[in-house]
Amino acid sequence: MQKFDVLIVGAGMVGLTLALALRKTSQLKIAMVDTQAVTQLDDNIDVRVSAINVASKNIFSNLGVWPAIESNRAQDYQHMHVWDKAGLGKLDFSAQHSDIFPTEDNLGWIIENKVIRHALWQQAERDEGIHFFTDNKLASISHGDSEVFATFEQTENSPMTTPIISKLVVGADGANSWVRKQMNMEMIFKDYDHHAIVGTVECPQGHKNTAWQVFLPSGPLAFLPLQSAANNNSAVDLCSIVYSTAPDDAARLLALEPVEFAKELTAASDGKLGDIKLISERFSYPLTMRLAQDFVKQRVVLIGDAAHTIHPLAGQGVNLGLLDAAALAQTLTAKLDEHDENYTDFVNATDLKAFSRWRKTEATEMIAAMAGIKQAFEPQQSPIKLLRGLGMNLINNFTPVKNKLIAQALGIKADLPELAYQKDNL
Repeated sequence: MQKFDVLIVGAGMVGLTLALALRKTSQLKIAMVDTQAVTQLDDNIDVRVSAINVASKNIFSNLGVWPAIESNRAQDYQHMHVWDKAGLGKLDFSAQHSDIFPTEDNLGWIIENKVIRHALWQQAERDEGIHFFTDNKLASISHGDSEVFATFEQTENSPMTTPIISKLVVGADGANSWVRKQMNMEMIFKDYDHHAIVGTVECPQGHKNTAWQVFLPSGPLAFLPLQSAANNNSAVDLCSIVYSTAPDDAARLLALEPVEFAKELTAASDGKLGDIKLISERFSYPLTMRLAQDFVKQRVVLIGDAAHTIHPLAGQGVNLGLLDAAALAQTLTAKLDEHDENYTDFVNATDLKAFSRWRKTEATEMIAAMAGIKQAFEPQQSPIKLLRGLGMNLINNFTPVKNKLIAQALGIKADLPELAYQKDNL
């Protein structure tokens, strides 16, 4: 039997961030279970990317992993350009035009998921208090009054893994969370009736360090700026696309030849990035809103996509998850410095309920905001489209409202976990 303070199921970006955050301010002993090996970095750009905002960058900086992330194809952007294909409305955001965060020149960064996970994993491997279990999946979890007991599946080709006892189990194992299902934690579901198509494209006119998003009658299409691979001799800028559209339309687009697909992207973007060229495979996945009715059940906590998933049109999903990790670490370690190093009763039901309310409130607000934006850009009659365009243009020229929207994009809001602030403010 192996004993740990916290068992984290899922060593993705969110789970690894939690492990490092717990170790930053405590001596808690952490077990991490994940059979998906970390992807080694090479010159091939992954189509799976995340838009990292300033709050998340602060978390990575305070955990000491930002230099490793930034040095591996992290593309900063200072501008956002949003426009309505069916109307006249547009919005332009710039970090330099905001007083929200005067010490930050960027609105955010577009980074491959494998780059982030690799940096976090490498940092965690160097920490003697974090132990990885990568040979076998978990078979069961059961809990008593003060501990949780976890067993592993055993196969002929894998070594025997001794069961684990821990004070707390954290499900950071994604949208189809095994932990959530084991604990019968109820979820609210809503099908967005959209599939997202992702891929990598060349943009001959350059991305101009700008995140581009056009609202089409079929759904939003985003061009997220990427840093070219080290072995790419071309001077042409690259972008990651996220194209959300109805399932039938997504199937049609996936069936197109690459050249024809690229022509549709060029037309959809009004040629603002030049004649687009597809340089990767295309992948599609259905979009579903998920929200756990409670993020905590007994000695089990859900964070990240295990607790909530939202529409990707604002690129905030992973940022929500990283804040979950920072908030849970803060909740669990807040009282440890009041006791000696042998203090183990850090799992407090009242504190965990407060954590659940804290994070569920923000997730609910974000889900509502995404639903409102999506509905606002559904196909409408001409008078509605005109009003929508006028509203966008009014916001574009009204600084107080724009600053609030920029603050949302930066991730700057009330009640952030301490790790999400700049290091000088800690």
